[in-house]
Amino acid sequence: MTKKLIIQANRAEKEYWRDLWRYRELFYFLAWRDILVRYKQTVIGIAWALLRPLLTMIVFSIVFGTLANLPSEGVPYPILVFSAMLPWQFFANALSECSNSVINNSQLISKVYFPRLIVPTSSVIVSFVDFLISGIILIGLMAWYNFVPSWRILTLPIFILIAFAAAMGGGLWFSALNVQYRDFRYVVPFVVQFGLYISPVGFSSNIVPEKWRLLYSLNPMVGVIDGFRWAILGGKTQINWGGFTLSMVLVILLLITGVAYFRKTERKFADII
Repeated sequence: MTKKLIIQANRAEKEYWRDLWRYRELFYFLAWRDILVRYKQTVIGIAWALLRPLLTMIVFSIVFGTLANLPSEGVPYPILVFSAMLPWQFFANALSECSNSVINNSQLISKVYFPRLIVPTSSVIVSFVDFLISGIILIGLMAWYNFVPSWRILTLPIFILIAFAAAMGGGLWFSALNVQYRDFRYVVPFVVQFGLYISPVGFSSNIVPEKWRLLYSLNPMVGVIDGFRWAILGGKTQINWGGFTLSMVLVILLLITGVAYFRKTERKFADII
């Protein structure tokens, strides 16, 4: 009897992942709908995706680069900041959007069956569109300062995938927790705001003393940001591979546990919502 239940459970799990492909059109619809809602009914449209990281970069460059006079890894300080701002804004936006995604689609979830994993994943895709648009600023900064990246820029897609995994992992955790405990809608903005200051966005992580680097790398975004800077800034920056490896292990654990917890709790979403 136990063996039969295990076989049925395994079959049900396989069917679930197959359903993700079968319902791909729903995934496209949700992502495209959110993109239209975000840009179509705004005054300046796509410029919102450009203004926020641009203004934050200007403030950080003045505070950390000019007033605090922190080292810039031998590159213009705005480029140092914005190479970290890209992955951070993607992660922060995805975390915020994912945490509310299931609640915002409660009417759909309570009426029809589909793999619930589609909902937070489509939210991450919307944030990824913002990420691509914000990349225009980085290209403009490189042209302004006559900065030419090295061959390492070819490795950037790898670090984009890592950033995607971090955003998905954290987003799945918060989206599931937010269904069961509505207090998490207040927790996520605090996590995003606090995370901005403890992540090496406005400064290089190399200013952290070596004895504290592993402890500092317990923040998964440290490895993601260091990877982006390593790829974008070329030979002008070095990466602490011990801390980077620790951050990557945590990103993988965050993604695996996020998927597992979401799958465990999604069966109750329709009843709780």
